Amino acid sequence: MNESALQKRVEIPGLTTAVLLPSVGMFGGPSGHRVSSVGPLTSVVGIGLFQRTVLTLQRAGIRQLIVLAGPEEDQFKQALGHGPRLTIPVRWMPLREFPLDDPRTWEFLAAEVRGFALVTGVNAVFSRGLVERLRHEVRDGEAIVVAQTAPRQSTDPSTGGLRLKVQSDRFTSFAPPHFDDSAPRAAEMVVLPAGLMNAAGQGAQERDRPPIRRWLERAAVDGRVRVIAAEDKRGSWYQEVCTPADVSMAEKKLFTSLKSDTEGFVDRYFNRKLSRWFTRLFLAAGLSPNAVTIVASLIGFVSAGGFAMGTYAAGVAAALLFQLAAVIDCCDGEVARLTFTESPFGAWLDIAMDNVVHMAIFAGIAAGLYAAQVGQPGAWKTLAFGAVAVLGNGLSFLLVERAQKIKSASGWRTPEHAAWGEFMLKNVASRDFSVTLVLFALFAMLDWFLMFAAAGSLVFACVMLWAIRPSAVAVTKS
Repeated sequence: MNESALQKRVEIPGLTTAVLLPSVGMFGGPSGHRVSSVGPLTSVVGIGLFQRTVLTLQRAGIRQLIVLAGPEEDQFKQALGHGPRLTIPVRWMPLREFPLDDPRTWEFLAAEVRGFALVTGVNAVFSRGLVERLRHEVRDGEAIVVAQTAPRQSTDPSTGGLRLKVQSDRFTSFAPPHFDDSAPRAAEMVVLPAGLMNAAGQGAQERDRPPIRRWLERAAVDGRVRVIAAEDKRGSWYQEVCTPADVSMAEKKLFTSLKSDTEGFVDRYFNRKLSRWFTRLFLAAGLSPNAVTIVASLIGFVSAGGFAMGTYAAGVAAALLFQLAAVIDCCDGEVARLTFTESPFGAWLDIAMDNVVHMAIFAGIAAGLYAAQVGQPGAWKTLAFGAVAVLGNGLSFLLVERAQKIKSASGWRTPEHAAWGEFMLKNVASRDFSVTLVLFALFAMLDWFLMFAAAGSLVFACVMLWAIRPSAVAVTKS
C-alpha cells in the first residue's frame, strides 16, 4: 500500500487519522474473540468486516490509516486489494514489532498523528454518520469513548461488553462485573488526542489491564474523557459483530439505513420495503449498480410497450410493471451504498434513464389511447398531451442537470432561488407517481393521467427555469 503520503507527515488538523486493531481487542483479548466463525474477514452484505471498516472510514473523511496487524496481515492486504478502490494511504505495523503494551508503540503512533486518532477494532459495522459526528465533536485535550446503548447480558470484557460509568456525558470508570444491565457498553471505538497518546503506554508494568483502558481510567480522573452514544435515530449507529446472530443484525441495520434525501412517501413506506429483497438478489448475483439501473430501465421500456397496446388489461399490467421498475430503481443506489461503488457517472445514469423511461411511458400511453380512439373526434388531443409531457420531461431533465452544476459551484444567485432549486432537485427523483399511475390505470383514466403529466412537466420546467436562470447567467459570466 502507498505510504508516501503518510511518511510526509503533512500537518492535518482535527480527526483525520484512524488506527485499526483487527487482530487484538482494544480492551483485552483477541479480535473475533468469541468461539464462533465470525472474525475480521467475515462477510457482511458481500464485504468483509475489515474491508467494510476501512471503506466506511474513508467515506467519512478519514485521510490516513495505520493498521496494527497480527499474522493475518497478508489476508487483510488481499482483502483491500479487491473490490472498491482504496484511495487513502495505509501504514502496516506488525504487532510482533509494535505490541500495544509497549510504550514505544504509542510514542511512535503519537508522532505519526496530527490532531486526533480514531482507534477502532474491526469486529463491528458502523455508520458513516458516527465517524462524522466524532470528527465534529473532538475537543482539544479530550478523549472520546463511543458507547453502545443496546444492553447485552454478558459483562466479560473480552466480548466487548465492558460497561461504563457515566456522569452527565463524562466517563468516570469502567464498571465491575454484574453491574447495572442498563448501563451503556463500551464500543471498540475511541478517539485519542495525539498529544496525550503517550500516556496510553505509561505504566506498562500493569499487565493486568490493556494500555488504552489504563489511559482512559487515568484521564477520567481529570474529566478528560467524554462519552458519545451511538444512536440509530441520529444516523450514528454502531453494531458489534461477534456472533452469527450479530451478522444478521448488522445486515438489517445496513438495509434500514438505506434512505435517500430525495425519496418520497411511496419510496419510504413501500418501495424500500420490497427493494431490499431484490437488492439481496442483485448482490448475490454480483450485479453492479449500473447494471441494476439498466435492468430497471428495461422493465420500464417493456411497461411503455404495454401501455402502447391500448387495452384496459394491458394498461393495468403495464402500470404494475412500471411499479416493479420503480421498486428495482431503488436497488441501484442501495447496491452502490452497500458496496461503496457510488460514482458520479452512476448517479447521472440513474437520473438520465429515469427520465428516458418516463418519456417512453408518456409516449406509450399516448400511443395506446390514440389507437383506442382513432377515428373519433378529438383523438389527436392524446397525441398532443403525450408530446407536451415528453417535451416537458426532456426540458426538465436538461434544467435539472444545469441546476446540479450550479449547486456544485455554489452559484445560486439569491437564497430564494437556492431554496426553490434545492426543493426541486430533492423532488425530481420521486417515484410517488408510479402508484398514482396504477390507480389511474385501474379506473381506466389514463387520459386524465396524461393531461396531468403534461401540465405537471411544464410547471416543473417553468419553476426550474425561474430558479436557475439568474444563477446560470451569473455562473456563465464568472
